Amino acid sequence: MNKLASFFTELMRKYLPDPFVFAIALTLLTVLLAIGVEGKSLTAMTTAWGKGFWSLLAFTTQMAVILAMGYVLATAPLTDRLLDRIVSHVHQPRTAIIVATLVGGIGSYLNWGFGLVIGGVVAKKLALKVKGVHYPLIIAAAYSGFTMYGLGLSASIPVLVATPGHPTSGQMGVIPLTETIFSVPMLITSLVIIVTLPLLNAWLHPKLGDKVVEVDPAIDRDATQAGSADDMLEKNTIATRLNNSRILSLLIGLMGVGYVVLHFTGGGSLDLNLINFIILFLGIILLGTPAAYVAKLTEGIKTISGIILQYPFYAGIMAIMAASGLVTTISKIFVDVATPETLPFWGLISSFVINFFAPSAGGHWVIQGPFMIDAAKEIGSALNQTTMAVMLGNAWNDLVQPFWILPALALSKLKLRDVMGYTVIMMLWVGVIHIAAVLLWGYATH
Repeated sequence: MNKLASFFTELMRKYLPDPFVFAIALTLLTVLLAIGVEGKSLTAMTTAWGKGFWSLLAFTTQMAVILAMGYVLATAPLTDRLLDRIVSHVHQPRTAIIVATLVGGIGSYLNWGFGLVIGGVVAKKLALKVKGVHYPLIIAAAYSGFTMYGLGLSASIPVLVATPGHPTSGQMGVIPLTETIFSVPMLITSLVIIVTLPLLNAWLHPKLGDKVVEVDPAIDRDATQAGSADDMLEKNTIATRLNNSRILSLLIGLMGVGYVVLHFTGGGSLDLNLINFIILFLGIILLGTPAAYVAKLTEGIKTISGIILQYPFYAGIMAIMAASGLVTTISKIFVDVATPETLPFWGLISSFVINFFAPSAGGHWVIQGPFMIDAAKEIGSALNQTTMAVMLGNAWNDLVQPFWILPALALSKLKLRDVMGYTVIMMLWVGVIHIAAVLLWGYATH
């Protein structure tokens, strides 16, 4: 296992570019495929790319908010003390790897945005405390837990198709969560991953005597501290009192909590905007004062620069995929050889491939979903299984998709090539579990 990890790590170190370069290369590759495979013109694809470039702007902002403000929530004093308590019981490198994977996995199962942040935060804490932890591996391990979101409470596609009036409801109706993420096969799959993935990650840790890259103890030396020098010198000014007023934070925080209660009692549902709303006002309450919140948010904003830059490029790639018909072509290659029992398997594989080009699950479903639904209805395959197969392929590919690993890199200050060698191995194992799950599910119900 150490030889395998070393092989992939060295491979990535030599040949894998930074995420932004990857996004540029993927854009050019998509254009070439659209021209060569679909016969589209360069002019048409350039136009589609430009028109779609900002189509994920709202989502980009939502992601930036959930990660920056999620950072505040994950590093708030109360959360910090809780994480410190967890970390204080860990003394061995392999145990640290297991704990980082579990925190990232359970956090992502509950909510993917929170899981992305909390996993990276606890991994860094463990790396600073436990002597001999291989830093790139523990960051990769914490990120690997993100794959659990595809089976969890915020799995985009199952949650979408369970909502009345969703975009494909005319084709497939509404599929309740009891038939997707809460079905017995998917619950078993979740259990298998959350038990075995931490053990695999621990197995990857270098043995005693092998080279270990430890975290730099000064990694957070540039972190912004709550309160400015001026505030310290002017403690008695009205402005300083307002900046450090706990009453103001508590009042606006309680107002935010009140809105959430009214929203749910009025029959409202949970969406990404409401999740961001909850994270924002919980953070305000937990940080205690407006000045403390702003200072901590300034730290969190450092984690989102890659998202602001790169997400529009992936929006452009998705636009080329949709306008050229590449998604249908890729899906059709697999669907043509499918049977009712194996369509979910081929849906999983095609979704894995498509996710390199369309890594947002919601956008991914919009362009692949209609074709997969028609295929399932035509050959008599179960719609709930086909839907989950597309979701699992998306979450599986995310282990090697630079689009989602950006927050972990920003928190850890590592490069993509430092961690990708490990996430490739994790991806292979999760793939074995997903493939077994969809095939067994398919054959058991037909």
